[in-house]
Amino acid sequence: MLAALETLRGEYPFEIEVFDVDADPVLEARYDELVPVLEGETGHELCHYFLDEAKVREYLSAFR
Repeated sequence: MLAALETLRGEYPFEIEVFDVDADPVLEARYDELVPVLEGETGHELCHYFLDEAKVREYLSAFR
């Protein structure tokens, strides 16, 4: 998912923070089998497993 997300960087300015869900008991309890997961900066879950490009574009467009 991270590599697919990088393809959008030319169109939208954004930063990526990567967290090891398995290393954090709170994140592991929250996401368990839903990794990888992509969240917006407010904690809104955008997609799991694979990049939902349309949803991410819609989310990022709101910040223009």
